[in-house]
Amino acid sequence: MFTIYCMAIFAGAAALGALFTYFEIPIIKRHQFGQYIREEGPQSHLVKQGTPTMGGVAIYLAVAIATLAGTKGSLDSIIIIVAGLVYGSIGFADDFIKVAAKHNLGLRAWQKLVLQIIVGVVFGIYIMGNTAAGSNVWIPFAGIEVDFGKAFPVFVSFVMVAMSNSVNLSDGMDGLCAGVSSIFAGFFACTVVAMGYADSGIYLIATAGACVGFLFFNRYPAKIFMGDTGSMALGGGMTAAIFMTKMEFLIPIAGLVFVVEALSVIIQVISFKTTGKRVFRMSPLHHHFEEGGMKETKVVLMFWAATSICCGAAYIILMM
Repeated sequence: MFTIYCMAIFAGAAALGALFTYFEIPIIKRHQFGQYIREEGPQSHLVKQGTPTMGGVAIYLAVAIATLAGTKGSLDSIIIIVAGLVYGSIGFADDFIKVAAKHNLGLRAWQKLVLQIIVGVVFGIYIMGNTAAGSNVWIPFAGIEVDFGKAFPVFVSFVMVAMSNSVNLSDGMDGLCAGVSSIFAGFFACTVVAMGYADSGIYLIATAGACVGFLFFNRYPAKIFMGDTGSMALGGGMTAAIFMTKMEFLIPIAGLVFVVEALSVIIQVISFKTTGKRVFRMSPLHHHFEEGGMKETKVVLMFWAATSICCGAAYIILMM
């Protein structure tokens, strides 16, 4: 019975995601909130200049409504929604500054980082004092729980900041971030629901559904981009939901695509600054394949497939 209930939430979130995106597109166009494409990026992407952005508003509205309906507004679900909302608000501010100023520089990196860290620490403190998870962290392979004590909020903040920015970096091709996020969230949703974490599970189901609905308009050629509004909300919210279940160490395994995207940027920057040479044709990694001649749609499908495989690996580790 609960399986049917979860399927209904997924379908509802997908329908809402598609519906809200459909109505958001003309609003964004009316206000001329179009994406600015950086000149140093792939030349093939210059044709996307002016494509409506901030589609994350539609995604997260669908996530919030479906989650609240599915959990009947439980406290934990509200806390997760708020965590994702605050991260999304940071992204929204970044997007708004970009489109208002008509360039690709929004909030300064340190401004975003400070705000993200504060939210992560506050959320970590909430988990410690108000949930069954406490400050314990489950360690895969070892099958044990380790109490992180007072360092737990710092650990939570680090993971949330890393995840939100990694998801943000994957938002560089039509359908890439939404598709990978949907697969990632869907895997964790099925896993945590089976383990009895209903609130987190329903939130993740709603996230997967909303991303699928958004894909109707974000698939190639995209009619709208999610922007930092969407990618940061997804990264922060999904991570918050997973932390409620003590399975945070499965995040880099199931979400290896996000991790590799972030690492490719870090490696590229370090290599160029120390040796003057680039390791990749262009970073993040998805642009490396594109610059090598692979079509954008094939790169996206490859990353979706890789995420599915990584989620399968995470499931095997969980069952060990």
